[in-house]
Amino acid sequence: MKSLKKAFTREDGSATIEFVILFPAIMTLFLSAFEVGIYLTRSVMLDRAVDLNVRLLRLGALEPATQEELKRRICDDALIFRGCPDAILVELREISTEDWQLPEANIACVDRDAEVQPSVDFNFGRRNEVMLVRACAVLDPFFGSTPFVMELPQDATGAHMITAMSTFVNEP
Repeated sequence: MKSLKKAFTREDGSATIEFVILFPAIMTLFLSAFEVGIYLTRSVMLDRAVDLNVRLLRLGALEPATQEELKRRICDDALIFRGCPDAILVELREISTEDWQLPEANIACVDRDAEVQPSVDFNFGRRNEVMLVRACAVLDPFFGSTPFVMELPQDATGAHMITAMSTFVNEP
């Protein structure tokens, strides 16, 4: 009885218990912060890549003038997307200056489960037309805690979607 009482009143190992309780929470917080930083960097790089290529579109200097070439250039400028050409969808459409009707808020994105990707508008427009460029990339998270930290849209495979948009007027 005396040895049992002594075993319960001992204090050695109490730091280990605190460590075991707090370590998972601290690591989850650290890894989630790292993941948020990576996604913010990816988002900024996608915005930058779209903006760089909007200049080419505005001046009519995209050669060859195709959706695949625009996608390739955006991927080259985005730098940090693994498998970018298969993970990104680019849309280019005219905005009517008569009613200024913008397209719906939901941007079409790559569907990795489908063999055929969603159809998006891709029209270079004419001179002096207001154009809208939208890009959507589907990216896998690094850690399992990501869905609990960020409220980014998710697809059926658990990947998150980041988007970038820009507008321009075609030069005369």
